[in-house]
Amino acid sequence: MMFKKYLHILVFPFFLLLVLAQSSCEKFSGNQTIPAYLKIDSIRLTTNYATQGTALNAITDAWVYIDGQLIGAFQLPATFPVLQQGVHKLLVLPGVKKDGIAATIISYPFYQDTTKTINLIPAKTLNVGILSTVYSSKTKFIWKEDFDNAAITLDSTSAATIKIHQTPSNSPLTLEGYHSGIVELDTVGATFAAASHSTFAIPASSGAFLEMNFNMNASMAIGVKIYDASSSYITDVPIITLNPTNNKWKKIYIDLSTALTSYPGEQYFKVYFYFENTTGDQYQILLDNIKVLSF
Repeated sequence: MMFKKYLHILVFPFFLLLVLAQSSCEKFSGNQTIPAYLKIDSIRLTTNYATQGTALNAITDAWVYIDGQLIGAFQLPATFPVLQQGVHKLLVLPGVKKDGIAATIISYPFYQDTTKTINLIPAKTLNVGILSTVYSSKTKFIWKEDFDNAAITLDSTSAATIKIHQTPSNSPLTLEGYHSGIVELDTVGATFAAASHSTFAIPASSGAFLEMNFNMNASMAIGVKIYDASSSYITDVPIITLNPTNNKWKKIYIDLSTALTSYPGEQYFKVYFYFENTTGDQYQILLDNIKVLSF
């Protein structure tokens, strides 16, 4: 009797374990999803140099979508799993470091997305290799300066004691093309202060980015000068201070949008650059491929 009394206590846990075991077998037998893998080596930019300037870029990441669903943002080169299988539509957006900050990777709005049809096979890696992108057809090139023309569209301001000029022909300091821009400051008080020659209309809603290549042992400030509807100067709005690059050329994408909307109602802007030698050390600033983009 005592055995029968407690038999149900012993049987119930055993029955529960049996049910769970059966459920687990059903969950993982036959229907378990084995991922396929995608491999992307890099994303290459192609440009029409005459109208769009350099193709040099700093595309570091890929924002990956399959059938419109975001899979993730991946640092390139990348190999990553996806749970889909069979034929699907792949869409990849080029990613860059906004303001040069690794923690602020964005899908760059001025680069065109890349799409292709892919066939995913479980446990297999599909290598799509090097993808290609171009500037979006909606991109407006507000300002381009590659320092190859006789006239430089970067003017010294009243605060400047040193002007920017072109590197000599065939100089090893030149990044690409015939010339880069160079500034040399080797005395206390020597100041590089320059702004774009033209004023540009502040975009109503689409925002704007500054692209440029730079190589320097100085810490240079970049910002915008704000002007009203009559093109009268209002104020300077600093945006970023670039750090020395240790004798290496770097590419940066600087978001101008917040600065341009900080004074509602104003109409125009210029981009400015500033560095003052306060130590008497020898400083060199090299610039190239300046672009201001909007839609």
